[in-house]
Formats: sequence, structure tokens, C-alpha cells
Amino acid sequence: MTLKPPNPMIETARPLTRRRVIAIAAAAAGLALSPRGSFSAPSEARRYRWTGRALGAETSIVLYHQDRNAAERVIGLCVYEIERLENEFSLYRPQSALSRLNRTGELRLPSHDMVRLLADSRRFSELTGGAFDITVQPLWALYANHFANPGADPAGPDHQAIESVLQRVDYKAVAVDKHSVSLGRPGMALTLNGIAQGYITDRVADLLRAHGIEQVLIDLGEIRGLGDGGDGRPWRVGVGDPGGGTKIIETLEITDQAVATSAGAGTPFDPDGRHHHLFDPRHGESARRYASVTVIAPTATRADALSTAFSSLAPAEARRIAAASGGEARALLITADGRRLRL
Repeated sequence: MTLKPPNPMIETARPLTRRRVIAIAAAAAGLALSPRGSFSAPSEARRYRWTGRALGAETSIVLYHQDRNAAERVIGLCVYEIERLENEFSLYRPQSALSRLNRTGELRLPSHDMVRLLADSRRFSELTGGAFDITVQPLWALYANHFANPGADPAGPDHQAIESVLQRVDYKAVAVDKHSVSLGRPGMALTLNGIAQGYITDRVADLLRAHGIEQVLIDLGEIRGLGDGGDGRPWRVGVGDPGGGTKIIETLEITDQAVATSAGAGTPFDPDGRHHHLFDPRHGESARRYASVTVIAPTATRADALSTAFSSLAPAEARRIAAASGGEARALLITADGRRLRL
């Protein structure tokens, strides 16, 4: 899956840097756990940190556990779960459920996770008035093909081409039930890149909690913390500079919350970065209001979807949606000229 860098960088006892190496190697052989210090935690639990690669990024899980072998076993289950769900939602695996749906316009007998994630996507589309829309994949193809041509017009695709593609962008044209998923218009295609990382992060959190682990920080591109970071202190998450590099411009403290960041600089189509993957589905052009949008919410699914949607919305509208989204949600918007707006 394509990330939306710069993503937040984890800070635990000391700052941790994250290399944005895009590769997938979530094999059980990579499950080495390293004990990191001995913070006072319940029942003499020790702090372990696992690192690997999944979902197209370098990933990590920091957890407290009394038993190293048990910690390794549950991390193995997490890696298996990530791999299973990526086979559902990845655009870049030809045999994933999503790829098959986009090729044929229909997916028979979808999995429970596919139905659930598409239902969540519909809910966020309705909540945001269409600012979040998983049917924008044809826009991505239009811009990618335009800028792949030598001498491409730096202004981007012409208005007529955009209007033509917009006829295939409409979340209401996706029909979902337990028997099938169908795309209601020829040429439609879905991308789950604006919500699937958050969803998978939440499923991993559910799995860890089901195994009795209540203190964990999961970073799969989106971040979720269960419990606290040790000694009653919150987990500390640094928001990266949207201009790039490893500079942290703001540190957030979270307990039982999730963090997601969207930034157009993550996937630019042109050298100047004016055209990028964060589209406003209402007019078919890249959103340019903010350099980055960070959302803190109770779940990673919600934080991921809202950070995508808020990229296209004025602050007042984003504030209204944050208040109506159910559960606590707040946001840090970095404008194109560097101002910080807090919702």
C-alpha cells in the first residue's frame, strides 16, 4: 500500500527515527524481539520492541510483557494478521481481493473484513460530505499517466479529462452486502489507501488486547497506543516536518488513542509537488490547503479517514466534522505557509 508520508515518528524513552523504506518482508524469520530497558510496569513486565516491514513501510510494535517467548508468539500472530489483511486490501498485489474487484467490477462472497471496511468507508464519506471517497482511484490513474508523458503540461490534465473521470468517482455507486461488492459504473476503481492502514492497525490492537496485552504502541504507518508508555506516562508521538527530513515539529502525548498524518508531499506526481495523491473528490484536483494534516482519535481507522478528508476541507468544516465523528477527535493542520491550526 502507498503511504501518506511524512507520518508521525514514535518517541518512547528516547526519540526513534523511522526510515521510509518501502518494501514488504513480514516473514516469521524477522520476529526477533529486543528487550529495551526495564521500566517499572505491572507484574514486572519488560519492554520489548519488534521491528519489521509490512504494508509497504518499516513498522514497529513496542509492548510490555512478562515472558519473552509469549511476546514472540503474539507478535507472530500480528504479522500473520497483517499479511492476511494486506491480501484483502492491497492495490499492488494482483490477486488481492481489492485488485480482483477493480479488474472485474464485482467481488463475490467478500470477507467480513472487506464488508466491514467498506461500510466504515461509506460512513466516513457521508460524515464528510464526500471529502473522503474511496472511488478516487481513476483520478490517481489519470494524473499518473499524464505526468508519465515526456513534456507533460505542468498544469496537469485538462479540465475536460478531469470532468470525464469524475463521472466514475462516487462512493454512492458502490454496492456492498455479505454476498457481493459491485461497482455501479464502468471504469470505476477503489483505493483503500486512505483508511486500510488504520483499519489493520486497529485489528492488530484488538488481537494484542485479546491476548492480554494492555500496554503497546503499534506503528504500521498509522499509530495506535494501548494503555500508557510505562510508569503511567503517555506514549509520545512526534509529528514530522511536512517539508521532509527527520525534524519533529510537534510532540503529541497519547493514551488509548491513535494518530494518523496525511501530507501531499508523500506521493507527488510532478517535480514541484503541486499535484499529488490527496485528491478533493468534489473537483478532481489535488488538495493544496495544507502541507500536512494530523488527526488524533480513539481508533486508527477514524484518524486515518479523517486525516485524508480534512486535507480538502476548510478549518471550520473540519472542526464541525471532528465534533460529530463520534468519540474524541482533534487535529493539527499545518497550512501551506507553515501556520499551525488546532481543532
